[in-house]
Amino acid sequence: MSSIPQTNNKTIAKNTFFLYLRMLLYIGVSLYSSRVVLNTLGVEDYGLYGIVGGVVMMFNFLNSTMSGATSRFITYALGKNDEDDVSATFSSAIIVQLGIALVVFCLSETIGLWFLEYKLVIPEGRMMAARIVYQLSILAMLVRITQVPYNASIIAYEKMDVYAYVELLDVFLKLGIVYLLLIGNFDKLIMYAVLVVVVNVIITLIYRFYCHRKFTTCRFHWTINRKKVIPMLSFSGWDLFGNMSSTLNHQGINVLINMFFGVVYNAASSVATSVKGILETLSANVIQAFRPQIVKNYASGHYERMESLMYNGLKFSLLLFILFMVPMTFEVQKILELWLGIVPDFAAVFCRLMLIASLFNLINKILTISISATGYMKRISLITGSIYLLALPVIYVVFKLFDVSPSAAYIVVIGSMGIVVLSNVIILKKQVPQLNPFHYLKGVVEPVIVLMVSVLPVIPILVLMESSFVRVVLVFGIFGMTLALLTYFFCINQAMRVKVNQQIVSYFRRLQRKKK
Repeated sequence: MSSIPQTNNKTIAKNTFFLYLRMLLYIGVSLYSSRVVLNTLGVEDYGLYGIVGGVVMMFNFLNSTMSGATSRFITYALGKNDEDDVSATFSSAIIVQLGIALVVFCLSETIGLWFLEYKLVIPEGRMMAARIVYQLSILAMLVRITQVPYNASIIAYEKMDVYAYVELLDVFLKLGIVYLLLIGNFDKLIMYAVLVVVVNVIITLIYRFYCHRKFTTCRFHWTINRKKVIPMLSFSGWDLFGNMSSTLNHQGINVLINMFFGVVYNAASSVATSVKGILETLSANVIQAFRPQIVKNYASGHYERMESLMYNGLKFSLLLFILFMVPMTFEVQKILELWLGIVPDFAAVFCRLMLIASLFNLINKILTISISATGYMKRISLITGSIYLLALPVIYVVFKLFDVSPSAAYIVVIGSMGIVVLSNVIILKKQVPQLNPFHYLKGVVEPVIVLMVSVLPVIPILVLMESSFVRVVLVFGIFGMTLALLTYFFCINQAMRVKVNQQIVSYFRRLQRKKK
């Protein structure tokens, strides 16, 4: 069997670059807009927006399930160089997504609405605003559901530069939201929800227009191809339980915190989730760039290449996450004060615990991609879904019977994530016996060793200096430089070091030419 062309390495590098450009824009705007939104809405309304939107997100497991199936089948078809297959998969996916949108709408307007009215703890006088935000959240969800096949196509064709360009527009639109929020004379919470939906619709239409113009396979035909729909539904049927459990785990924790501790702690959870999301984006971009190649190499039977992609994807995604996660863990309280001004109670504690859970989540992501490439989701869905789902009653019992802080919920999450990683390693070995998952997990060892050594120079600073902006800069700077040097000497191979050296030499030569 012929080997995968080496140009795929260049494709991964190019896609990673564009995804990081997108990420930098996203982080910059998120940091600024989160501060303005929190200070403008206030802690209670900020938490209210998070918990009300979270009720709608509880039904997102249907969309997440089909999203994974659509992405897998489109990418798999491309790996076999079959455009007719891709086109049939795309049209079938559109029809299925419309069905999912209808189901989500019905569930949201019945079960979800009842939960909003009778179970959530809503501050006095804000129920009408909560209802309006809820309906707008449903609209935004329906738009996202019908967008899935288009985003899956862009990823499958590895056109990551499109995300960077469209994200640039998204950045300006979100800055517009912040500006209008500051000058607006309407209810700030309702106004924010309306503007968020408008921006989502604009960005969605742009992506759809691009796919329609650039990819002949993204032309919708109102025909149901049973040969495509049945395997997709079978794949997503087993995946349904896993995604439902994961969604209920995430949103259910927020609901339990609301029921036992109130909306103020939901604000702390929303802040921590924002921080976690920003840092996870750093590593998720690496994983996103590796995803299509992992699936395509499985489809073409290149298992050694697939294993190498898994190993490198894990190692470099973890290193990038650790680069920011460790200093953030040490200095999170001061960073939140500098960033937000108003820091909800428990926000710093939630941040630290969520970041630890994210480490396990990153390890699990590439395992999940590789397992989903096989098309057999029964084991992973039943086992990991059960683990996620069982975490909720454990958290409920802990809150009900013991006098504990809300942070206990995230300690339970960390334990469940660790168990999920171990179970998925075993599942991958059973489903792809040609792979050795322990070779993949070596990608964890190197970053962990580098992390432990890189922390050593930072400890004297934390002990001797009072918390301040200067200490934050020193911790990030020293840890970052130590991590970068150790990564260069111990985590990349000789061939990659040669390329890095060439890029550095080339950069300084360009600087010299500019000076002359």
